[in-house]
Parts: sequence; C-alpha cells; structure tokens
Amino acid sequence: MRQRIRLTRLLASTSLVATVAMGLGGCTAMSKLSEVTGSVGPRADAASADRAPTDPARAVEAYGERYRANPRDADAALAYGQALRANGQRAQAAAVLEQATIANPGNKALLAQYGRALADNGNFQQAFDVLSKAHSPDNPDWRLLSVQGTALDQMGRHEEARSYYASALKIAPGDPGVLSNLGLSYMLSKELPKAEEALRQAHASPRAGARVRQNLGLVVGLQGRFAEAEAIVKADLPPDQAAANVAYLKEMLSRSDAPRGAPKRTPIASLSQPD
Repeated sequence: MRQRIRLTRLLASTSLVATVAMGLGGCTAMSKLSEVTGSVGPRADAASADRAPTDPARAVEAYGERYRANPRDADAALAYGQALRANGQRAQAAAVLEQATIANPGNKALLAQYGRALADNGNFQQAFDVLSKAHSPDNPDWRLLSVQGTALDQMGRHEEARSYYASALKIAPGDPGVLSNLGLSYMLSKELPKAEEALRQAHASPRAGARVRQNLGLVVGLQGRFAEAEAIVKADLPPDQAAANVAYLKEMLSRSDAPRGAPKRTPIASLSQPD
C-alpha cells in the first residue's frame, strides 16, 4: 500500500515525470554534433565533415569563430547553434538562431533548429509555432512532427500530441524515437499500460538504444514491477554502468514530490536521434 501511494504521488507531478524522463537518458541526445534538424542541414563536403570537432566545447569555439566572421551566413549560424545546443548553452543557441532566422527569412533548416532550441528552453508554444513554419503539410518532416508532439505534450495537450506522433509514424513506421515519445506521452497522462505498450514496440526495434530502454524501465517501475524494471535498465551493460542506471532508477522512483514550479523538460527521445 505504501508503495502504491508513493507511485500515485509521483505520477501526480507531471513536471517530475518529464524531468525524470530526461534524466534517465542522460544528455546524449544533446551531445551529438552530427544531428540534422529536419531534412537539411549545413552544407559540408566529406573533407570538412572529417575536420569537424567532435568535442562540444571545441565545436562551439570553431563554429563560433566562423559565425562571428559573418553572422548572416545561414550555414555558419546553423552549425554554431547546433554546437551550442550540444554543449548545453541553450539560451545562447536560441538567441543565435533567432537572429539567423531574421537574417534569413524562410530558411527551413534554421527554423527547424530554432524551434528545437526554443523547446530546449521550455518555450513550447513558440517552439511549436516556429516548427510549423519549418515544414508544410504537403511536405512534412517526420522528425519535426515528433518534436512538435513533445511540445504539445509538455503543454498538456496529449491527444493533439499523439496525432503528430501518428503522422510521424506513417512516414517512418516503427521509428523507436517516435514510439518512445508516444510512450512518454501516455506516461505523462498516467496511462501506464499504453505507455508500456508503445515503449515495448520501440524497444523491439534493432535501432533502439539506451534511452528507449531506460524509458521502458521507468514505466515498468512506475507500475510497481521494480525487479523487472531493474532488469531492463541494466541489460547488456557493463557492471558499472548497469549499477549506475539501477541506482538512478531507484532514486527517481523513490521520490514522492517534485519541487514546486520545477521546469518541464522535453522528453529525451524528442530529437529522434539513433542511440
């Protein structure tokens, strides 16, 4: 009974559930400089791609120098914004990308990246509106549909969010990132069996990685099946990483309250990145 009460109180806090979802996956989604926003990104040949810094801080320095040399260069702004987001400098990324969209009106790649930066900062309505301009109903981008879904989820508009995930899945059937977002959507509305069903579909994909598995473990744990949740989050991992994942899962499941006014965070799979 005590465990059931604790789980009920945990689920009563939407902001905590969303923050837990972000924390369980770490920050790997933000640290991949190879991210492509929408269907297009900065132009680069194979040689320049090989020279691209892999360390986020170095990337910020390198792309920042290029951006400052010509702030109106759309490719420079896009690369710099990506690097800033990957390095956790989210407010600065949004500011850079906002100015870039003003200097390059109608540039869909910039709009897509700017929309994601806004979502990073919790500006969900603005993010949704900007992303709507980054693609069109006659040529939709399933990745952006998925991000728009997460923005709607964070605003509590879960049914609308799921229509966006459904549209994304029509274009990219079985994508584990979209399915994971769908599962998180059901988790946020406390429909845990449906959340588990979607996340198990995501987990079954050969393209699913750590974040999908950890989301599944969280949902299973929230239903009181702690042993099964532990087995999921530590499967096929080195002992130290498995132990860390289990410890974090236990910590999150043991919390009974979230700080009042805690900011909501975009679900971890929202970038639809392969793990």
